Amino acid sequence: MKYTRIPHTSIRISKICLGTMTWGRQNNQYEAFEQMDYALDQGVNFFDTAELYPVPAKKELYAVTEEIIGNWFKKTGNRDKVVLASKIAGPGHAAKHIRSTGFSKESIISAVEGSLKRLQTDYIDLFQLHWPERNTNYFGQRGYNAHAVDVWDDNIHQVLETLRDLIEEGKIRHVGLSNETPWGTMRYLEESKVHQSLPRMLTIQNPYSLLNRLFEVGLSEVSMREQIGLLAYSPMAFGVLSGKYLTEIPPRKARVTLFPNYNRYSGETATQATQLYADLAKEHGLSLAQMSLAFVNTRPFLTSNIIGATTMEQLKENIESIDVDLSDELLDGIEAIHKAIPNPAP
Repeated sequence: MKYTRIPHTSIRISKICLGTMTWGRQNNQYEAFEQMDYALDQGVNFFDTAELYPVPAKKELYAVTEEIIGNWFKKTGNRDKVVLASKIAGPGHAAKHIRSTGFSKESIISAVEGSLKRLQTDYIDLFQLHWPERNTNYFGQRGYNAHAVDVWDDNIHQVLETLRDLIEEGKIRHVGLSNETPWGTMRYLEESKVHQSLPRMLTIQNPYSLLNRLFEVGLSEVSMREQIGLLAYSPMAFGVLSGKYLTEIPPRKARVTLFPNYNRYSGETATQATQLYADLAKEHGLSLAQMSLAFVNTRPFLTSNIIGATTMEQLKENIESIDVDLSDELLDGIEAIHKAIPNPAP
């Protein structure tokens, strides 16, 4: 395994992060335990979860994923071997069954204390805001058109104050963002610069893959100049970049087959790009999955690459991508495809 550090800290984390959003829905507890055992044995010491998981979110399954992880900690005693990240759900339709009070002080405290209880731990290493409170272009929205109807009051100072208090209480160690824009990221960073008693956002968990490289427009400069590390999610584009959906008959138990509304990476142009990337990987003797993950691993703004799997075979292949080296010729081929079909799946 290769390791990085959470920026501005001494916390050493694996460059491959174990994502957990299928546990409790596509994977049962036994399978989740098997994944955690194997990942830790392979040197993966960074796990990411959220109170929203499993996904697709469902009221009856609220926070089951955190409960599964907590049960594993209790069974194995491995809490001290894992750098653990979780998230508070933002407001909106996907989280109506959780709360409707956004990132108020009471909401953040409630979210942290609920996660601690379910995870059976005294602290969370990295606590993240899952998506912004304000209306903006995230979750696949290409353009910004929300400002005219936005009723959000800037409460970033208050959010950081609450997070600071939780850090001082020892309940969380560090904080990060998710699904955030360049403006939002800089707004949080500037607030903590002006008010130095407030905690600094250290990471940003946003989508990044061969089919969605929008992080490179704006946020990559913020990431590298401000040293806020990318935790790349959906590097496999909901499994599309395994190539399994290029067949005439979709795999029966695959994510997009089970949940067809998860079509963010399945449009016509994205499928064309996926086929070109699959052909390129084959030319170089690689699987599309390993080429896709290895590409993300090469990015200079990457702190950790969040992989997810529903089978042990997938998990093993994904973790092994850390040892895949991409030639200059192959990287040139990726850039040629990207130039022809840029960001087909935002």
